[in-house]
Amino acid sequence: MENIQAVAFFDLDGTLLNDKSQITPEITSAIRALKANQILPMIATGRTVVEIEHIMKDSGIDSAIVMNGQFIQVEGKKVYSDEFSYEECLKMYEQVKSLGHEISFYNDQQIWCSGHSDILRNAYAFIHSDVPDIDRSNLAEKTVNMMLVLSEDGDEHYLKQFPEMTFYRNGPYSIDTVRKGVSKGSGVQNLFKTLELPKVPTFAFGDGINDLALFEACDHKIAMGNARSELKERSSFITKKNTDGGIVHALKHFDLI
Repeated sequence: MENIQAVAFFDLDGTLLNDKSQITPEITSAIRALKANQILPMIATGRTVVEIEHIMKDSGIDSAIVMNGQFIQVEGKKVYSDEFSYEECLKMYEQVKSLGHEISFYNDQQIWCSGHSDILRNAYAFIHSDVPDIDRSNLAEKTVNMMLVLSEDGDEHYLKQFPEMTFYRNGPYSIDTVRKGVSKGSGVQNLFKTLELPKVPTFAFGDGINDLALFEACDHKIAMGNARSELKERSSFITKKNTDGGIVHALKHFDLI
């Protein structure tokens, strides 16, 4: 870590992954080249560690900002964790159930949900992930870093009821829920603060709305060719689509590999 020359942060779906949510051999080779050049590659995602273990293994990336900034690990070790209280989780659970929705709870080791529904199944199919087990045991005995509301509506209701939280709707079936002010961008700040890293260039790669904060926190903002227009407008470079070698194209453009 002492000789680190830069840090590159990668979103997953629509960015580092292909259309089947997989790591290609080209990406694995690029990550290997980054490390050889003393550049720290990090995943920055709304998912948690247990969901992306196979992605980390396939890519060779063992550092990540997960759950939209609520948890950070570097080279396989936890360095930061922001956790919800039992009271916060209970209040959210009660509101979710009152609207007929379901909720999933996340920490770095486990995902569990309040019940199964078609919307919940669709949400996890949307990101090619397994449906979590139902667990209605006492929340007071569990660590919760992030909550996922499974719904196609109700956004305004949750915003009104929980002004102390931030909600990211990243798909048609679910809403990532984190503490107010927490984002991929705050994750970048907490990474440098916690590890007392030297000031080095930072590169953000993304395609979605929850990557806006990541862009704001990084020096170089790379939007994928398939990115949302809001992201492209704030980018410093627009690369090719994730399915057309966009990551490798951008890394070469900035002479990182």
